[in-house]
Amino acid sequence: MAEVVWRPSPERAAESQLHRFAEWVATVHGLDSTDYADVHRWSVENPGEFWAAAWDWFGVVGERGEPTVEEGDDFADTRFLPGAELNFAENLLGGDDREGEAIVAVSESGRRRSLSWGELRSAVARVARALEREGVGPGDRVAAWLPNIVETVVLMLGTAAVGATFSSGSPDFGVDGIVDRFSQIGPKLLVGVDGYTYNGRVISRSAELDEVASRLDGLQRVVVVPYLEQLGVGGDRGPESDAVGVIGWEKWLGPVDSEAVSFRRFPFDQPLYILFSSGTTGIPKCMVHRAGGILLQHLKEHRLHCDIRPGDRVFYFTTAGWMMWNWLASVLGSGATIVLYDGSPFHPGPQRLFDLAEQERVTLFGISAKYLEAVAKAGVVPLESHDLGALRMICSTGSPLVAEGYRYVYEHVKPDVHLASISGGTDLCGCFVGGIPTEPVREGEIQGPMLGMATEVWDENGGPAEIGRRGELVCTRPFPSVPLRFENDPGGERFHRSYFERFPGVWAQGDFAVRTESGGFEILGRSDATLNPGGVRIGTAEIYRQVDSMDEVAESVVIGHEIGGGDTEVVLFVRTAEGVELSEELQAAIRSRIRTGASPRHVPARILEVGDIPRTRSGKLAELAVREVVHGRPVENTSALANPEALEHFVGRLGDRPREN
Repeated sequence: MAEVVWRPSPERAAESQLHRFAEWVATVHGLDSTDYADVHRWSVENPGEFWAAAWDWFGVVGERGEPTVEEGDDFADTRFLPGAELNFAENLLGGDDREGEAIVAVSESGRRRSLSWGELRSAVARVARALEREGVGPGDRVAAWLPNIVETVVLMLGTAAVGATFSSGSPDFGVDGIVDRFSQIGPKLLVGVDGYTYNGRVISRSAELDEVASRLDGLQRVVVVPYLEQLGVGGDRGPESDAVGVIGWEKWLGPVDSEAVSFRRFPFDQPLYILFSSGTTGIPKCMVHRAGGILLQHLKEHRLHCDIRPGDRVFYFTTAGWMMWNWLASVLGSGATIVLYDGSPFHPGPQRLFDLAEQERVTLFGISAKYLEAVAKAGVVPLESHDLGALRMICSTGSPLVAEGYRYVYEHVKPDVHLASISGGTDLCGCFVGGIPTEPVREGEIQGPMLGMATEVWDENGGPAEIGRRGELVCTRPFPSVPLRFENDPGGERFHRSYFERFPGVWAQGDFAVRTESGGFEILGRSDATLNPGGVRIGTAEIYRQVDSMDEVAESVVIGHEIGGGDTEVVLFVRTAEGVELSEELQAAIRSRIRTGASPRHVPARILEVGDIPRTRSGKLAELAVREVVHGRPVENTSALANPEALEHFVGRLGDRPREN
């Protein structure tokens, strides 16, 4: 077994909400044991009882109703708490008895804003009334192209309050990338920003916002948050679109008054969010998530697995274009303060986020495995330089956290912190595996499956893999945050192909994983063609869209190349047009096109020229075959390729071994 690097004291384990929940469940539901393995087994064998018990124990505001579960013909048709009614925003905002700060937002330059619970409720009420004046309600969509700032959270809560559906993207996405997403969902309202700052640079978004608005059919209003003006670094709106009415944020909200928001309650499956896949095989998939499922899933993860309590201060480094933003916003439902940060995590120096953790007395610090690797290489030693006395938990996600990352945390950050590597996805807007506050942490391992999640590792034969053997991460039983549907997916064919084609009736997440001797998990990376540089999941299709529009490039293929430390780099192979060479100037032009049209995260680390690119007999790029050849692994099914000889162009191109950064 891997070495234990942290173990909760008996007192800490006994005081955890997870232990108290286990004791309550044992009393109410007749369990003979409060050990985590036994409670987890009960939760997956009795899903209706477990999720109803979670509703009761968390004190969800609403009517739970009966029955607790309606099983469908297959995995995706199962409905939890079908008679329940609730309002997502009402549950996050709490009652008038909450005191202190609800939101703290810090910019890269250090500008700090905060809202008390009362101020947050008032702000949400203003947004809800403004939406109602626009005629926005159930069935309508509100799109946000915003940074990780106060207005983004307030807009989401106001949208949920009126029963509409919220979708967000980060302003570092290019116009094509954001239009690919929002054009599929038909928003009635678009809220954008005049610009943002990153790594000390001011980036305007006024002209791009107008272009996005002009390309969204059915849009009736554009609202502009003057973020650059708030930061004191600009604020010129620039040209405005003639296609729709453009209005500033404060003017749109209307007068301030003391009237409280009225929360109408909606069914458990009321559409709350539309999240987007990374766009690996085409334009991004639109995942419609249900309010009740997201609420229960997040309350469970926050309170039981992260031990978040009223008055805690929770930070996660994220943008509004990643599901961890939605996860962070839900922390409000536990009565804790959310700490937002917008900007580079390394500006003006690599210690920036630890500075924030110290200044804001953060109790849960959420980052990526790549961030921990970077600060370790930079020689940052918070144990010596920062007062992290309030910090109880560090969460890591986005990519596998290797053993060296665990050692860095316990030797150089804080020895008595609960370090939890967590793994899930946009697909469920939550986690399959993660932290368990009552159990030991082992170096290089995720602690175990989360309650209510029947998480296993299956081999190619469609059954549980042997301990220590690599296989597919699966979930064998339904859970409440299964997406309601994919948008624009008649009959649900694309939805079922995405998760249930590999193992009929069983959710396959698309991750390679290993079940360890201790009952934990190791995630080994994606089992599909999704790229994951620095722990940021991106899709190949968004790169192809930019590169394939260039006359100098005949075709291209992009892969993730393993470079050690659990990380990958994006490598782009191109076959240039006849008579064109891959000069330094052309490489610069390709990178610029990708950066502008997609995002800086999509820019490849290396661009290499090849004479041919393999395709399947149906004409699809053989990305997985290229990836295997580059890493020196055999391609098992070359008969599926129309031109298997093209694989020779990739042999040895990146070296025999993964290149260390």
